[in-house]
Amino acid sequence: MKIAGATVLLTGATGGIGQVLARRLIDLGADLVLTARESEALHSLAKDLGARCVPADLADPLDVADLAETCGDVDIFVANAGKPASGELFDYTPEQVDRALMVNLRASIMLTRLLTPAMVRAGKGHLVFMGSVAGMLTTPYSSLYSATKFGLRGFAHALRQDLHGTGVGVSMIQPGIVGDAGMFAKTGVPVAKGMRTVSSDQVATAVIRAIVRDQAEINLAPIELRLLCALAVQFPAAAAWIQRQQPPDNTVQRIAEAQRAYR
Repeated sequence: MKIAGATVLLTGATGGIGQVLARRLIDLGADLVLTARESEALHSLAKDLGARCVPADLADPLDVADLAETCGDVDIFVANAGKPASGELFDYTPEQVDRALMVNLRASIMLTRLLTPAMVRAGKGHLVFMGSVAGMLTTPYSSLYSATKFGLRGFAHALRQDLHGTGVGVSMIQPGIVGDAGMFAKTGVPVAKGMRTVSSDQVATAVIRAIVRDQAEINLAPIELRLLCALAVQFPAAAAWIQRQQPPDNTVQRIAEAQRAYR
């Protein structure tokens, strides 16, 4: 699908990856609508880019419904917003669990439900969901986050089948650790020894390619991580065993502690 001239709704616009995506979409001629919870930062970004903006808290069902109504007909929906949701499940309050599920999964599903019928009537459109390798490969201290990303991946691929032949495409982007922007970079925790990262620009390029070429999924990670993900899909116990053979490292605990304030 062509991006030039298309109305694009981008969630999570004020995050590190969101800002990179926003600039790329504007450069390609999109009529961009930005949304995020941080109203001041959102308005500043929109003014800088010459884009429209609609502040919304995706953990609030009323905000989600109002966002879809305010935006009107959208040609492309990029579901980029997400919460870290790292750490032990038992350390989360029920409210924090609900917020992670709402932002990372429910909001994308509900916005899709509200925005897609107009795309189907028009016979064209595209939906992009920002997943993670955590939607294929589990790691310690990531049960809640993985639940949202596994769910999002299943939703996206089943929806793509449902929409086949309508002119509306569906894509899933699965990044590994993004080293220069986003949730991991914000923690300031160094990457574990031997772990390679990807860049926010690579993520943005993958999103653009998925829209233009209608690709079902792009797994954006170093080859060794993609191979481990492929193994985990078929043999999760074997993938977990391989991870346990690595030297002891407290990186994931440090990340969870650094992300505690964002639950």
